[in-house]
Amino acid sequence: MYPVSYLALSRNNPTAPLNEWSELLRENTMLNLLKKLCLVGALATLTACGFHFENGELIPQEMKTLRLESSDPYDAMTIAMRKQLRANNIQLVEQGDVVVLRLNNARENSEVASIFKQGREAEKVLVLQVEASVQLKNKQRYPINTQVTRTFFDNSRAALAKSAEKDVIWNDMREQAARQLITKMVALKQQVKSQ
Repeated sequence: MYPVSYLALSRNNPTAPLNEWSELLRENTMLNLLKKLCLVGALATLTACGFHFENGELIPQEMKTLRLESSDPYDAMTIAMRKQLRANNIQLVEQGDVVVLRLNNARENSEVASIFKQGREAEKVLVLQVEASVQLKNKQRYPINTQVTRTFFDNSRAALAKSAEKDVIWNDMREQAARQLITKMVALKQQVKSQ
C-alpha cells in the first residue's frame, strides 16, 4: 500500500506523516498568501498609475460651453443628449456666441429578423438613426450622423415584460447615440483645426 521507504520512515519517526501534512498545509497557505499579495499589488499599481475614467477630458475648451437645439426639447433623444453632455462636463447655455449642436432628426425603426414556426415574430432588429449638425464659432455647419442597432427577442407570451425591456433598450440606444455624437463632434473639431 505504501512504499517501503515511507513505512520505514514512519516506523522510525511516527510523527512523519503529520509533519508532511503540516508542511503541505504551510505551502498551500503560503501560496494563497502569495496570490493575495499579487492581487493587492496589481490593484495598487492600477490606482497609483493615474488611471481614471474619462469624463470630458478630450473635449476642446471651446466646446466646453455649447447650445443644444432641437425641434422638441422634451423629446427622449434630446433628453438623452442633454444628459450625456452634462456627464461630459459640458455647460449648456441658451444664448451666446458658442458652438451649436442641433438635433435635426431621430428615427426609430424595428424590423422582423426571424419568426417562430407559427408565424409570430421571434426576433427584431431595433435601429436608431440620428441626424445632427454642428455649427462652430466660424458659423460653418457640419453634418454628423450616427446609427445604433440592437437585436431584441420578442416573446408574445410575456408582452408586458418585453415591452418594458424594449423601452430600456431604446433608452440605452439613445444614450449610446448621444455618446457617439459627442465623439464625432470632437473629431470634427480636430479635423477643422487641422485644415
